[in-house]
Amino acid sequence: AGGQVTRSVDTGNGQLSPQERETIDAIVKASDYPLSIVLVGVGDGPWDMMRQFDDNIPSRAFDNFQFVNFTEIMSRPIPTSKKEAEFALSALMEIPAQFKATMNLQLLGKQRGFPHRSVLPPPVSVYRQPSGCSTVKQTQSPGTSYGSPQKNASAPRQDSDVGDQQTCPICWSEAKNLAFGCGHQTCADCGKDLKVCPLCQRAISTRIRLY
Repeated sequence: AGGQVTRSVDTGNGQLSPQERETIDAIVKASDYPLSIVLVGVGDGPWDMMRQFDDNIPSRAFDNFQFVNFTEIMSRPIPTSKKEAEFALSALMEIPAQFKATMNLQLLGKQRGFPHRSVLPPPVSVYRQPSGCSTVKQTQSPGTSYGSPQKNASAPRQDSDVGDQQTCPICWSEAKNLAFGCGHQTCADCGKDLKVCPLCQRAISTRIRLY
């Protein structure tokens, strides 16, 4: 926006606004990490400040910023395939040198002094109980803590968990009589409203009734 949004009337020519200074500081700080910043300019700019960022930011561990003028490349009188190739080359041309710099600076895999955070396990998947299926009451033993493995009544079992290989893995009571394009099977009542297979998560495009 040429400073029209972020530049205050109190900021003189040749001086940086607080937002511009914070942006430069953030780019400098990012050079302590194995990160490559690629900024793509779309529109007529002006892009003078972006080119300064690309060439003149001081005090970085390595050159981690690359500016690419998308509009200028796409407006060239050359075939579209060459425009796309030039854009990809301009965006990625500094990545090898940046990667080599992160290796020389030993930034990859570097341990930092941040406190260790325990990552909670993902929630148990919950599947919507299709209409027509019998409901199985879920029981939970007392004292079960958050994150411990639980059996969810509406979650389908894998075939190895089901004693009868011909039993629907969703309701566990009706026989399998509906096959999907992926090869998995359920009963017709459970499978008629499903959008994705509950076992492999593939979109259902084909249903075959089994007799």
